[in-house]
Amino acid sequence: MLAYRHAFHAGNHADVLKHVSLCLLLRYMNQKDKPYRLVDTHCGAGGYSLEGDYAQKKGEYLQGIARLWDRDDLPPAVADYLQLVREFNPEGRLEQYPGSPAFARMLLRPTDQFRGYELHPTDHRIAASYLEPWRRAEVLMSDGFEGLKSQLPPSMRRALVLIDPSYEGHADYGKVVRSLREAIERFADGVYMVWYPQVQKLEAAQLPKRLEGVAPRGWLHARLTVQRPDSQGFGLAGSGVFIINPPYTMHDQLLEILPWLTDVLGQYDGANYLLEQRAA
Repeated sequence: MLAYRHAFHAGNHADVLKHVSLCLLLRYMNQKDKPYRLVDTHCGAGGYSLEGDYAQKKGEYLQGIARLWDRDDLPPAVADYLQLVREFNPEGRLEQYPGSPAFARMLLRPTDQFRGYELHPTDHRIAASYLEPWRRAEVLMSDGFEGLKSQLPPSMRRALVLIDPSYEGHADYGKVVRSLREAIERFADGVYMVWYPQVQKLEAAQLPKRLEGVAPRGWLHARLTVQRPDSQGFGLAGSGVFIINPPYTMHDQLLEILPWLTDVLGQYDGANYLLEQRAA
């Protein structure tokens, strides 16, 4: 939706799970010399001020990245993610939060490609300006669900796809499943990561099972629940990532990370995590 601005939510607990997982995938993809294409269907602005009005309105980052900032007991994968966030804050203070395009710019190699999609005109302009010096990056102001078709299969036959729409309405859930099914038909060997919110919507609860039906081979599903919905049942209780064709290392890495994140980011005694997979 064009009204959606991720700046309100930047650096929250859902961003922590999403970007720790994304960094793990990018590090794994980098282990092979052969280049690959990262496609980000809803890339946002690329980076966000945590001192601006949007982030300060609800202060969601205080229950996310801010809880990690001064800790010295981070698991290795979380420490790697946090180091990248620190590089995005060269003054040493937590002032900015990197979006997925920023993590991509920090981790992708000169031979790799980035293709991002963003419909909001302001966020598109910011992301395009941020990535302008990067010769192999493009940010297109068009629908990422539709644009994904043109990116697959990539010429280098390696791809990582991130799908994380706003889910503000009900339609995005169905679009995720349809888009992913079409993408896998075009390129079954790609690695696909879907992020989704844990909210009181039937579509959100059903999405992981629907994604299982799309996966032709192996998949991995991780969910982090950190808070209760409010008295009316609203609010972001947590979030999940569903990865199709996950690296063989991913399950054990998340098994080390998720209990720690549950303890650090949990906001009530019932905070919990889920980790399940089906091997290829």
